[in-house]
Amino acid sequence: MPIGPAANRAPDVVLAHSSDLHVDEDRTASLRDGDGTATLRAVLATARALRADVVLLAGDTFENNQLSSAILARARGLLAEADFPVVILPGNHDPALENSVFIRGSFAELPNVSILGVTHDEAVPFPVFDLEIWGHAHRDYYSMAPLRGPRPRSTRWQAAMAHGHYEPPATRANPLRPSWVFSDEEIAATGADYLALGHWDRAVRVGNGVVPAYYSGSPHLARTVNLVRLTAAGEVVVTRERLLNDA
Repeated sequence: MPIGPAANRAPDVVLAHSSDLHVDEDRTASLRDGDGTATLRAVLATARALRADVVLLAGDTFENNQLSSAILARARGLLAEADFPVVILPGNHDPALENSVFIRGSFAELPNVSILGVTHDEAVPFPVFDLEIWGHAHRDYYSMAPLRGPRPRSTRWQAAMAHGHYEPPATRANPLRPSWVFSDEEIAATGADYLALGHWDRAVRVGNGVVPAYYSGSPHLARTVNLVRLTAAGEVVVTRERLLNDA
């Protein structure tokens, strides 16, 4: 079972949340001097500097499932060098297909990397932190309900992950709404201490406040990661921290 570095054995549990990194060989690479893995490197470096216990990547870590073996090898090397656990939720760009980047890149073989829908069906336990992280991976390119079937709590701390579109109650009935939709009712039903969201490029809190639900935003635009501190006093403190190595 992956655990955080010994130096992080503090009463608080610290999560670093990002999403929509879109590692690729063209569009993202063009923004980073030809290196499509630069944002992944920056997110991991930021998490390390912030002494995160666990990193959450809430979907679309990769631009698509057709990336070359060369860029997958570079991404795998960065994840292998991380001295903390990383939990990845496949999104609508990189769903957990039989020939996905996660399989072709052998990411499932990394002891510190857990991939929902690949290495774990829907939940990753971290007994050392009394923490469980759950979420429903995109398994194809069709619409799905990201927050269906909330998991009963079995640990002190529980974080949920979802990649999709938040729709306020006032417009939920709109027949032209996007796919992969959830609203306040689904968010509240999770009962989670924190809901790590992906799919939106901007960093913003959503929902009615019952559950702390945050989009991290794409690091390309937000230029931050969400830092979530689960305190010994039972509080959930969420801040946005500047991405290191940001141009």
